[in-house]
Parts: sequence; structure tokens; C-alpha cells
Amino acid sequence: MVDNRPEATRTIRTAYARVQGLGPAHHGTSEWWLHRVTAVSNIPLIVSFVVIVALCAGRSYEDAVRLVSHPLVAILLILGVLSVTNHMRMGLQIVIEDYVHDKGLKIAAVIANTFYSVVVAVACLYAIVRISLRAFV
Repeated sequence: MVDNRPEATRTIRTAYARVQGLGPAHHGTSEWWLHRVTAVSNIPLIVSFVVIVALCAGRSYEDAVRLVSHPLVAILLILGVLSVTNHMRMGLQIVIEDYVHDKGLKIAAVIANTFYSVVVAVACLYAIVRISLRAFV
């Protein structure tokens, strides 16, 4: 029997062997899982952020600094920033990978997305740490 398929499609591997694994990059499942974990962790962290902002409303600047300087509050804010910015980066990267088809533009967009997310996270973390440590000076 003669195989008339193009040479590129001829293989001795079974269909099951060809689809095993996690995709071409072997990292799809872990990224999907991490994106879901950050989504779930954002729920209590955003609720705590809203409560902290509500507690700061109507207070003097010194009282607000004192509140943010509390170790538990500062840790909640830092965890919130890390989780939200990481979730934001992953979400936008999914959109870029799905809808940007030019390879060079896709790479540039993913790099810009990562850079933007890091800048936002560092700016927020700097503000939280600066305010938190101000109460001790």
C-alpha cells in the first residue's frame, strides 16, 4: 500500500502520542492554574483593600499613615499588589497571544506588557513601603 500523504504529515507516532503533553511549550496547564489561583486570591485581597480605603476615608493624613503602617495592613496591601499585577500581566498576555498574529509585534507587546506590570507593581510597593516605614522614623 502506498502512502500518498505529504512527507511532513507521515509519522509512525500514534495519534495519542502526538497529543500527549501540555502543548507546544509544555507550560500551558501551569499558567492556566496560576491565573485561576491569582483570580481566587484577588477576592479577599481586593475586599481587604476596599475595607482599608474605607477606614482611611475621613481620617487625617497621620491617622491614615498610622493605619497603613500596621504590619498586617501593609502585608495585605503588598500581597494585593503582587497578586493583582501578576493576574493583570497574565490576563493581558493571554489576549496578546490570542489576537496578535505578527510574531515581532507579539513579542514586543508581551515585553511591553511585562515591563508595564513590573513598573506598576514596583511603584505601588514603593509607596506602601515608604508609607509603612515613615511611621517608624
